[in-house]
Amino acid sequence: MLIPACNAQATIGPLISQLKGRDFGIVVVDDGSQDGTAEIAKSLGAKVIKHPKNLGKGKALRTGFNYALKSGYDGVITLDADGQHNPSFIPLFLAEANQADLVIGSRMKDRRGMPWPRVLSNRLTSAVVSALTHTKVEDSQSGYRLIRREILQNIRLTTSHFQTESELLIKGAKAGFRIGQVPVSTLYQGKESLISPILDTLRFMALTFRALFW
Repeated sequence: MLIPACNAQATIGPLISQLKGRDFGIVVVDDGSQDGTAEIAKSLGAKVIKHPKNLGKGKALRTGFNYALKSGYDGVITLDADGQHNPSFIPLFLAEANQADLVIGSRMKDRRGMPWPRVLSNRLTSAVVSALTHTKVEDSQSGYRLIRREILQNIRLTTSHFQTESELLIKGAKAGFRIGQVPVSTLYQGKESLISPILDTLRFMALTFRALFW
């Protein structure tokens, strides 16, 4: 289990507690937190890798992917640290992995509580990613995923922020890896998204332009 985290001391403990007891290692990449995120994760038995400063979610994921490869894991399941991903759906990911190399947890069938700007943004980016991958992608922004080792070994990621998840989808599909999806619900708790509407939109647009030449 790979959890990128930044200033998540209020939610990281309950999330790790729900994951403990499963036949998985738990790795938290603390992306420059200024609170007790790392200490709480360590106290609950998680492996913690700490960035000395905030480098972006994509960079945190890449750090976790590299650790998983060096440690010999067959793949990773990624969850966001804010408590929005329910671990009870993990068996669905494992089942879908029998026929897919990358499995996305799609929130589009149960969007209760998702702010409408996020719904609109997700629909737009998912449409673009679907066009670039020639695959129907329902929820390109979902951070709840299962990713097989083969993808991590063969895909070189270069971005460092929220567009990294789209980069992985696009490059994975273009390399011939299979994309699967399972329905999940998301537990929104009224927290403000860390996504910057302007800056991260520009980053996604730049990624889209580059992807035309991959």
